[in-house]
Amino acid sequence: MTMPKQDTDPMRARQALEDDRSSVRLRAALAVGTTPDVRFVATLIERCAIEPDFHVREMLTWALTRHPPSATVPELLDQVRSERAQARSQALHTLSKIGDRQAWPVITRALLSDADDEVARSAWRAAVVLVPEEEKAELAHVLATQLGRGERETRLSLSRALIALGEVILPTLRSATTGLDAEVRLHAIATERLLRDPDTGFEFAIEEAKRVAVLGPGPTGQEEN
Repeated sequence: MTMPKQDTDPMRARQALEDDRSSVRLRAALAVGTTPDVRFVATLIERCAIEPDFHVREMLTWALTRHPPSATVPELLDQVRSERAQARSQALHTLSKIGDRQAWPVITRALLSDADDEVARSAWRAAVVLVPEEEKAELAHVLATQLGRGERETRLSLSRALIALGEVILPTLRSATTGLDAEVRLHAIATERLLRDPDTGFEFAIEEAKRVAVLGPGPTGQEEN
């Protein structure tokens, strides 16, 4: 299908992406992704940093993934260093969708422990996609420093990121279960349970972790029934 001229003209596309109506911005992002053109990359990335609507941000990310990584990744790496939290978060999210491992060096300890929960969560997701195999154990160690952080969604995001690394996380989790911080211990126990039984719900895993913390393991190393 031939796209309307206003959807493929850079100036008109920018105007549409800045429209007050989210529906117009969504259609504009869809149009740009449908007919990729590297002239739009900078505009898409700029909009990611300030777009208030979640669905539009997701469409902006999709549109960026439709362009060559050679055009998008360098610009996204610049955004990861932005002072604006949303710019960092959305750039990391987009890098995780592109999956180009040349972006791995930008995933620093500072980003993985960013004070903004959304930035940190995006960094965790990007890290487990981009990390080289030989660096997974070190990444698990760094991610484990965030155990016990935040509310349910943040903790669930961290557990999912750790689980995505596989059994390499087990020594780190088991070390965390002996720490002094009760919230860290519970989160570590729950994450290990989720690794062992992916069908276990997060809330159930947390409740089981609390039970283990109170009762301790059984005489054979299994939890008491």
